[in-house]
Amino acid sequence: MKKLLNEFKEFINKGNAMDLAVGVIIGAAFKSIVDSFVNDIINPIIGIAFSVDFSQVVIQLGNSVTLNIGNFVSTVINFILMAFVLFCFVKAVNGMKAKIEKPKPVEEPKVPEKSDELKALEQIVELLKEKQ
Repeated sequence: MKKLLNEFKEFINKGNAMDLAVGVIIGAAFKSIVDSFVNDIINPIIGIAFSVDFSQVVIQLGNSVTLNIGNFVSTVINFILMAFVLFCFVKAVNGMKAKIEKPKPVEEPKVPEKSDELKALEQIVELLKEKQ
């Protein structure tokens, strides 16, 4: 049990959990902005075509069964806007990371120069090969 608690402390202190928590909180706050944008700006503009509040557009299938088309379309618009904004945010963060973490140029390993003795030995080996 103690090992599990220590692992949990290590996980929390790494920063990944804190980053995730901040992301969730900011995401929730941003969702309310997107909801307001869709409900207060997009829906009224679309509602002009229906001459009614767009989120209230329904198709009556029976006595008590309705298809809430307006609400569904509003939810789809919310999703598309949130996905697009998240895509742009992730793309910007990855771009900043790439600039910060520029790959270091790979240096060629230096080959040490051959000593005079080694050069002489190689010449002797070549001469011996020629004699054979």
